[in-house]
Amino acid sequence: MNREVVPWDDAEPLAGPLGVPLVDLLDRVLATGVVISGDLVIAIADVPLVRLSLHALLSSVSEQVPAPWADGGPL
Repeated sequence: MNREVVPWDDAEPLAGPLGVPLVDLLDRVLATGVVISGDLVIAIADVPLVRLSLHALLSSVSEQVPAPWADGGPL
């Protein structure tokens, strides 16, 4: 098997910044999916007043994967 060597597989140390093109990064993220979650708490004098929670799933859509809803979706 003839495999192309990428900079991070080489035995020698890297000689500069290593960059990943944005298109390749988005392709990998959408192919595998990513979960983003976070919490924001607004407090005054150590008394929490407002709490916001964010949970998001980013993934690509494919016709080969069925929808999790019985009727095809909420829309």
